[in-house]
Amino acid sequence: MDSFEWNKIAGAVLGTLLFVVAVRIASGMIFEAEPPEKPGYVVEGVEAPAAAGGAPAVVEEALPDWGTVLPKADVAAGKSIASRCEQCHDLSKGGPNKIGPALWGVVGRPRASHPGFDYSGAMKAKGGAWSYDELFKFLKSPGAYIPGTKMSFAGLRSADERVNLIAFLRTDMDSPAAIPPPHPAAAPAQAPTGGKAPATAPATAPTDQPAPPKKT
Repeated sequence: MDSFEWNKIAGAVLGTLLFVVAVRIASGMIFEAEPPEKPGYVVEGVEAPAAAGGAPAVVEEALPDWGTVLPKADVAAGKSIASRCEQCHDLSKGGPNKIGPALWGVVGRPRASHPGFDYSGAMKAKGGAWSYDELFKFLKSPGAYIPGTKMSFAGLRSADERVNLIAFLRTDMDSPAAIPPPHPAAAPAQAPTGGKAPATAPATAPTDQPAPPKKT
């Protein structure tokens, strides 16, 4: 086979490739789907699309009123959920560190403070203590709340599951952690200065009564 035949074969292959690329580009332009104006559903904690030229809005989850939810929480259900934690954590008093630090007495404990465990730099830098609010936010998605943490657990999306788990963890210590008082109800509207109710305007006389006759 001479060089002319090889050139024809190479040209045919190149022409075929160019044709395929052209078809893909054309089909992409014809069948391109426009993104929806609004998402079909909103996932808590995920950034919502912003209006044109605006910053993305974060959908934040409301924190529980711990003084109300903890007394009613299902501690037994929380203990069952905690069994998942035992793959990486020990829950017993004086238990060893495993892949993660021991969790006995974790409620209220300063973050990254359990002896003998090598915490990530991200966890150390976060600071603070494991309050009810902090546990609630962290357990939803550890990696999202503290990027760089060693904890690979995907998290608990259900708020009820997190409340029940935290209710169990507060008992997993020598004395259950204190429950804060419930948030006070909204205060009633206050009266004006001086404590007196505003005076109401006197009622006007009906206007459909006939006027008295004029004296001449």
